[in-house]
Amino acid sequence: MSVLRTAVLRSKRTLIAAGLALAVVAGTGGWAAGSAQTAVTGPAPGAAAWRADHSLGRPLPDPATAGPAAVARFFASLTDAQRHALAARHPLTVGNLDGAPITLRYEANSLALKAERIRQLTRAADPAGTLQDHRQARKAADRCAALLAPGRHILAFDPRGRGQVAEVHGEMTTAERVAVIVPGSDIDLGSFDRAKDPYGTPTGMATSLRRQMAATAPGTRTAVIAWAGYTTPVGLGPDAATGRLAEAGAPRLARFLTGLAATGVPAPAVLCHSYGSVVCGLAAPRAGRGAIADLIVFASPGMRQDSAAELHTAARVWAARDASDWIGDIPNVQFLGLGHGEDPTDPAFGARRVPAERAEGHTGYLAPGTDSLRNFAAIALGRYVDVR
Repeated sequence: MSVLRTAVLRSKRTLIAAGLALAVVAGTGGWAAGSAQTAVTGPAPGAAAWRADHSLGRPLPDPATAGPAAVARFFASLTDAQRHALAARHPLTVGNLDGAPITLRYEANSLALKAERIRQLTRAADPAGTLQDHRQARKAADRCAALLAPGRHILAFDPRGRGQVAEVHGEMTTAERVAVIVPGSDIDLGSFDRAKDPYGTPTGMATSLRRQMAATAPGTRTAVIAWAGYTTPVGLGPDAATGRLAEAGAPRLARFLTGLAATGVPAPAVLCHSYGSVVCGLAAPRAGRGAIADLIVFASPGMRQDSAAELHTAARVWAARDASDWIGDIPNVQFLGLGHGEDPTDPAFGARRVPAERAEGHTGYLAPGTDSLRNFAAIALGRYVDVR
């Protein structure tokens, strides 16, 4: 395709996107009120108490500024008793501190979840609260109880906002192959593992992927992380159409991936669904060389980059979209801050195309029996010749 023809096509798509955006705003009287989300950023609650802790006779690594490698070196210099004492005194900080030992983070997040459950139960019984306050508190307490169930490994937990969480499926400390799921819109602590539309949730996607990986390579030790560590858009309002929340979430994802590398976890395949691919597109250049083995985007509205080369990552970049996915009707442009740019499944983008002919709709890519699930598992296992 000539440069002139490409420029003409992009101009046409830009005009179409501008028209659609103006039509939506004009037809609805503007974006729906109340749909905008406040992004959760910075360290989890308790960072001030952590910084003020001088029990070891030296400063503790600042959760806002210390890199994961420095955090890993700090914990490696401590005794077991010192590590556990810090986790007990500062569970939210240790539980979310990228670079801290994996099993110590499990321990800290268990303590944080228990404390949050007690807090919510107290709130549910507060006579000064409204009926709605009590109902919301009971739901939050139930969610904490569910995450505390035996056998669950919570790698991150932050109760702020709508709640953020990351869970490990499998044994991370011995895994030979690792994958990370990055979800899109409408995912938070309450919808992390909802029963409705299970393969559109981080838990459902992670469970299905790990099961397929085990079926494909029975002797390989695997782990899949469901990472809901950023504030996602709600619905199809302005947050989903702009990069504001992705820009806030990308540093968190990049730090998380760098933290895995700092603790000796093999470079993972990172699977990015829908708006999660916008986050991944902005996080990939920040993650550092070797933090990602493969980057798989599916149901993507774009990555806010014009090509795979502009991701500036050494990872292999893959893209999938099934024909029935409504995301294919979204113009792949950026105009006045709206839209996320080029379609990653377009050959001109430069990603490797992953077949998804058996997937259905926007959230069916990791449903059992789909070719996309089989191919994603092959990529996560490094069996690239098996991708069909």
